[in-house]
Amino acid sequence: MTCAALLTEMESLGSEQMRRYNSKHGAGSHQYGLKLGSIRELAKKTGKNTALANELWATQNIDARLLACLIVVPTDWDASRLDALVHSIDYVQIADWFSAYVLKDHPDCEKLRQQWMVSSHKWAARLGWALTAGLVSKTQDREFLDTLMHRIANEMPTAEPEVQWTQNTVLAMIGIHHPNYRESALALGEQLGLFRDYPTSKGCVSPFAPIWITEMVKRQKK
Repeated sequence: MTCAALLTEMESLGSEQMRRYNSKHGAGSHQYGLKLGSIRELAKKTGKNTALANELWATQNIDARLLACLIVVPTDWDASRLDALVHSIDYVQIADWFSAYVLKDHPDCEKLRQQWMVSSHKWAARLGWALTAGLVSKTQDREFLDTLMHRIANEMPTAEPEVQWTQNTVLAMIGIHHPNYRESALALGEQLGLFRDYPTSKGCVSPFAPIWITEMVKRQKK
């Protein structure tokens, strides 16, 4: 299927309701408003196709870029290309799918994580912290964990909201997976107070770190 044909099909699948939802969460007007499930179905039908993913990304359309994250062969994009793409991201759902489906198992993931952990670009920083969250449960390196706790305490209060979200994830992961840091993580979460009043759907766990940590530790004991 060509890029033009895909765009036509995506436009037909969009809805005003989803466009309003996306806009409420920071999306611009360059979107069709597809449900994420519809994008996944298109990806299954399309199959892996990096050339097509490049064309879709170049449109700057939110739905097209989400589809690109699903159909690209991640290793076809080298570190330089990945860095450039991250710096062109403009919507949170794209950042999160890029992290989950393109970066997570990429051979240059660690190199980029370290680079983005010191970036002033909000989307690069968000992804740097997101990738770091994935390392927390696997490490026993106290110096690494101490550095993360220090950085969260000092940087999170004034970080951009997009970055605060994944910094908060790192804080929660430390508290959940490292008993020796749990008390400190709970105290820091209370001190920061971020996401304390975040609206949470029934059956979901609050992103407020003290609640998140406590609930997940409780589940581990069952």
